[in-house]
Amino acid sequence: MMLDGWRNQQLSRNLQFATIEQRLRCVQRFLDHVNEDPWNWTPAMVEEFSADLRTVKHVAHSTLRGFHGSLRAFTSYISNPDYGWDSVCDQYFGTHPAQVFFDWNTAPHVQEYDGRPTKRPYTREEINLIFDYADDEVERIGKSGRKGWQSAYRDAVMMKIAYGYGLRFNELRHLQTIDFARNPHAREFGAFGVCKVRYGKARRASPHKPRSVLTVWRWTPGILQDWLANGRGDPDTLDLFPSERGGLVGESTLIRRVRRYCQELGLPDGLDLHSFRRSYVTHLLEAGWDPRFVQDQMGHEYASTTGIYQFVSDEFRSSTLRNALDRTVKEAMARTSEEGTP
Repeated sequence: MMLDGWRNQQLSRNLQFATIEQRLRCVQRFLDHVNEDPWNWTPAMVEEFSADLRTVKHVAHSTLRGFHGSLRAFTSYISNPDYGWDSVCDQYFGTHPAQVFFDWNTAPHVQEYDGRPTKRPYTREEINLIFDYADDEVERIGKSGRKGWQSAYRDAVMMKIAYGYGLRFNELRHLQTIDFARNPHAREFGAFGVCKVRYGKARRASPHKPRSVLTVWRWTPGILQDWLANGRGDPDTLDLFPSERGGLVGESTLIRRVRRYCQELGLPDGLDLHSFRRSYVTHLLEAGWDPRFVQDQMGHEYASTTGIYQFVSDEFRSSTLRNALDRTVKEAMARTSEEGTP
C-alpha cells in the first residue's frame, strides 16, 4: 500500500513512468538487502547498504546518489503525517516510519558533472577509425551471406548520425523520416538541412524538450540518403532506425556494438556511445564555431552545461591566452630591438 501510494504521488507530480518504475525498483532492492519493513529502517541500514554498493558492486558516484535520492523521497513520503502512515504503523506494529536518509549519511551532489574522468570524446583519427571499421563490418557480413548485415549497417549509420548532430541515444532512436527538412540558408544540404529532435532531454516532471539541429557536416546528407535507399528499405513505419522486430532500437544493442568495435580496435575504455556527442561539441569548437551556436545545437539552457562536454578552453580563456602570448612576443621583440641584437 505504501508503494502504491508513493507511485500515485509521483504520478500526480507528472514524473515519467520510467522514472517512477526505476525508483520503485530502488526501494525493492533496499528492502531485499536489509530484509526489514520500512517502519523498522535505521540509519545503520542505510550505511550498510551504501557500503555494499561501493565495495562489492563498485557503483559509480552518480548511481549511489541516485539510490539515495529515490530512497530518501520514499521515506519522506511514508514519514509525512499528512499521509497517515505513522498512525497506521503505530496501530499495527507499535512503531512508525521515520526519515533515515540524511545529509550526513548519503552521497552529496556538489558539482554539476559526475562523470568518470576516463570518459572523453573521440579524436578525429579515432572517429574515422571506428566509422571505417563499422563500414568494413557491414561489407564483411554481407559477403559472408549470414544474417545481420542490415542491423550492422543500421548501427553504423546511427553512430554517424549521433556524431553528425550531437544526439543523445533517446533522441537518436526516436528520429523519423519526417524529422528532416530543408534549410533555406544552407541549400547545399538538400532535404537534410535541419534535423527536428522531438525527444530532447526533459526537465523534471516536464515533457520532452524539442529542438532543431542544423546540419553542419557536408557528409551527413549522403549518409542518410544511402540508408533510406539501400538499408532501411520500405517498412510500414516512419521510424528512421527500426529494429528487426519493427520497434525502436534498444540502447543496449548499440552500446554493445560500439563497445565491441572499440575493443577490437584497441581503443581506450573511456570511449563509448555518448562520446559521439562529446566529440561533436569538441570538434566544432576546435574548428572555431561560435560557442553560443554549439550550445543551441546541443539543446543546453546554460553555457556551463556545454562546457562540461568541451575539451578545449572557452572563448574568454582562449582570448586571454592569445593576448598574453602576443604580448610576450611583442615585449621580447622590443627588448631585442633596444639591445641591438641582430
